[in-house]
Formats: sequence, C-alpha cells, structure tokens
Amino acid sequence: MKLCDMHTHSDNSFDAKSTVDELCQAALDKGLYAIAVTDHCEAEYINLGENCEFGSFDRQIPQSVRDIDSAKEKYKDRLLVLRGLELGEPLHDPEQTKHALGYADFDFILASVHNLRGCEDFYYLDYKTVDIDEILRRYFDELIETASFEHFDSLAHLTYPLRYIVEREGYYPDLTLYSEQIDRIFGILVQNKKALEINVSGLFKPIGRTLPDEALVRRFRELGGGYITIGTDAHSSDMVGKGIEQGIEVAKAAGFTHYTIYREHKPILLPIE
Repeated sequence: MKLCDMHTHSDNSFDAKSTVDELCQAALDKGLYAIAVTDHCEAEYINLGENCEFGSFDRQIPQSVRDIDSAKEKYKDRLLVLRGLELGEPLHDPEQTKHALGYADFDFILASVHNLRGCEDFYYLDYKTVDIDEILRRYFDELIETASFEHFDSLAHLTYPLRYIVEREGYYPDLTLYSEQIDRIFGILVQNKKALEINVSGLFKPIGRTLPDEALVRRFRELGGGYITIGTDAHSSDMVGKGIEQGIEVAKAAGFTHYTIYREHKPILLPIE
C-alpha cells in the first residue's frame, strides 16, 4: 500500500524546524510514496510583513515554493513531492487570501481555522476563562463558511480546538451538541467535492485520537463524502509519516476504500488494502 503524508511543515513555517530536504529524506527513509509540504500562510496577517509573530509570508512562502521545487527535482525518481500550502482563515481577509493564492501554482491546498475572527489562536486561549461551548459553536460556524470557500482541496483538522481543551481541561467535549453544524460542514464538502483531512497528530498528544475521530469520519462517509486526505501535521522531520497507517485504518473503519492525494488540485485515489 502506498503511504503518503499530505500535511507537513518545513522551517519556512514559523513554528517548524526542519528543511524541506530533511522532510523529504525522512519520507524516503520511512518508505513513503508521496509528501506534500504545506507551510503555514495565515492570510489575514500577510500585510503585516515581518511585524507579526509569524514573520513575513511574502518571504516565507516563495522560499517554501523554491525549496519544494528543488526537492521535486532532486527526488523525482524516488519520491513524489507535492507543492502544498496550509491556508489559514481564508475568509478573514479575502484580498489577502487572493494574494496568498498568487504565490504559486500549488498542487494541494489545505484550508484551516486556527483562530476565530478577532481572537488569538486556540493554542493561546485560557479555557478556564472562556465559554467553551460558545467558542466551539463559533468555531464550527466559521468552518461552515470555510467549507464554502472555493480555492482549497481538503479541510484540515476539523476538531482542532479539542487538542488544547482536552490537554488543559482534561475532558473531551460532547460534540453531539454541534452535530447539526458538523453535518452542514460535511454536506458542503460533499456538494463541492472537497476532501476531509484525517490529521493524525492527535494520536501523539493527550487527546489520543485523530482530528477528527473515527465516528466523525464515518459520518462524513454516510453523508456521501468521497475524498479523505491523511496528514501528520509534522513540524519536524522525525514526525513525517508517523501515524499515517493508523490514519488509513481510521478511514477504512469509517467505510472508505481509498484515500486521496492531490496533484495540480486533481484527486488521485489510492486504494486501502
């Protein structure tokens, strides 16, 4: 079975430390068929340049593209290297999002929401001082909007805030409270022929499960979902490919017979054995 990691970050992301070449070498060492390098681009902050915590995306993303293209050539006979982007909060500033999409012709774009409008990243929230139910309702409302965005291929880490809620508050929120919102997200993805990501990073964190988990992936399939991507969200080379086989097992248990990679935004179906 071909193993592919469709969500990785190089040192062209503010919070990652390995070069594109190191990510690719790790993918080769672990027997992967393909890797997508999907460096962060938080669109609403592009116009701040170097004057924000993320650094200048006008510097980082073109460099990421150059590094990926170099790796494509270096590894062309041994590894499929895909030019990717994780586009954060694409609807917070449509003009800056348009700017981000103009950086390159990408193979694959992940859409994600790391923070609500006017709020800091979920990583920084103090969950003892916020209304978690309100935060999650607002989050899933934003994901409904994001799912309707045209220029992406897969929706990343559906249950992202739960990474931090479980770690800091010690419980897994009852997601049945948000089932109507989640079904709307899935319905839009199905209608627009978009993929849902199984993000395996949670397997190695206190949450102890994929983002989203098997039950939600199964619900996506029940509603007609056809495309699943699987990614580690690796921020260092040692995490590349880690948990991909478990992610495939989640997809299989949820009823999928294949998972998907993207080349020039075209889905390529890989059978699950």
